[in-house]
Amino acid sequence: MQQETLTDRAALLRHRARAFAAPDTGAWFLHDAARDEIQERLRDVNRTFTKPVIVTGHPHVWDGLIPDARIVPDTPVLDLEPGQHDLVIHGMSLHWADDPVGQIIQCRRALRPDGLFLSAALGGETLAELRIALAEAETMVTGGLSPRVAPMAEVRDMGALLQRAGLALPVADRLPLRTRYGSIWRLMRDLRAMGETNALAARHRKTPKRELFATADRIYQNTFADGDGLRATFEMIFLTGWAPSDDQPKPLRPGSAQARLADALGVKEQGT
Repeated sequence: MQQETLTDRAALLRHRARAFAAPDTGAWFLHDAARDEIQERLRDVNRTFTKPVIVTGHPHVWDGLIPDARIVPDTPVLDLEPGQHDLVIHGMSLHWADDPVGQIIQCRRALRPDGLFLSAALGGETLAELRIALAEAETMVTGGLSPRVAPMAEVRDMGALLQRAGLALPVADRLPLRTRYGSIWRLMRDLRAMGETNALAARHRKTPKRELFATADRIYQNTFADGDGLRATFEMIFLTGWAPSDDQPKPLRPGSAQARLADALGVKEQGT
């Protein structure tokens, strides 16, 4: 079966190139937060990595995260050789992948035994307010709907991808970020500056009616006011997994416990 195309990759690359050509450092706060969180997790692992690689569509942001790390683009077929790396980081690009599990499988294959995979990507709660405002505005202005914000996976679904990819000790967790903007226009300007504007293959190619975004702004103002600004939610999902190795801890077989739970807790066991 042919893989469904979610992303117009040519449009995505144009958006990224435009963002890189006129960088707005303040707009990259999501990448800064993701980098900080990845660095913290690497410190917790407390291991020296000798052959790291970072997969990302934003090399100018992620370069320098780890000394001597190789940077490769997030193309559908990754420029990775099997078994060559002890650390693979997928940096803020997985949410645009047509085949996210395929991306993770390629990363796993590139790992040596007991190598570490880390990923940071945007999750399903991202831009929930903007989705609602745009959907209501488009229904009012055009009488229909069109895809304007990319669908993003929930943390449970992302965690399942780790197991499907064959990674051991899988962990998926989320970091919600609440921000405030003066208007929908300022929010969309930040998205443009990050290269995260609409690159869906199914998007409408015609220029939208002028009143669409003005209507969306009014709906946003009326529905998601937050103090002196407008609430905007971003959700980052972090994935952690290890390439299988005989040295890793294994779960005990059911029924193999050598002590009763009641004894460990110091309580009397109750019969059923």
